[in-house]
Amino acid sequence: MGAIQVHEFMSLDGVIDAPTWTFDYGFHPKMGEAIGAVSARSRGILLGRATYEMFEPAWSTRTVEDDPGAPFFNDTTKYVVSSTLTTATWRNTQLLGAYDPDAIRGLKDEVDGDIYVSGSGTLVRGMLDDGLVDGLHLFVYPVTLGTGPRLFPEDALRSTMALAACEAYDNGVVHLGYRPQR
Repeated sequence: MGAIQVHEFMSLDGVIDAPTWTFDYGFHPKMGEAIGAVSARSRGILLGRATYEMFEPAWSTRTVEDDPGAPFFNDTTKYVVSSTLTTATWRNTQLLGAYDPDAIRGLKDEVDGDIYVSGSGTLVRGMLDDGLVDGLHLFVYPVTLGTGPRLFPEDALRSTMALAACEAYDNGVVHLGYRPQR
C-alpha cells in the first residue's frame, strides 16, 4: 500500500498560490535533495487539474539535462483529479474524474510505492480532511504575502501532526516534514 506524500511551497502566512514568489530566494541544493528523497519512493504522481495544467507545459519538454527531476515527472504515471478535464496530453497520464476519497484510497492500494503530490491545494485540502495524507512536506519561505489560497483555510478541520523532519537552509527556507497522528 502506497503512502501519499504532499510537497508544498508555502509563505510564512500559509499562502500556497503559484509560487513564483519563491524565485527571489533561489533553490538551495539541499531542498532538491529533500524533494528528491520524497519523489524517489514514489511510483505515482497525483495532481489536481490546475496543477496538472501548470506542470504539463513546464515539465513535458524538459530532459534530464535541463533538470534532474524531468525523468520523474515525465516517466512516472500521473493521476489527475478533475471533474472538467476530458483529455490528457502529457504522456503517462490517467484521468480519475471528480474528487472521490474512495477512489484515492483505491489508488493507494493499487500503486506499488508512494504517491507524490505537489501543489494541488484544493485536492490536498480534501485529502487532509478525509485522512488520506500520510506525509506533509512544507517548504516555508521567509515572506508574508497577505492574500492568496492557503493550505489550511479558516474553516479547516482540526488535525494533529507529528514532526518527522526539520531542516533550515541558507536561503531562509525551512523544510518541515509532518505525518498525521491518527
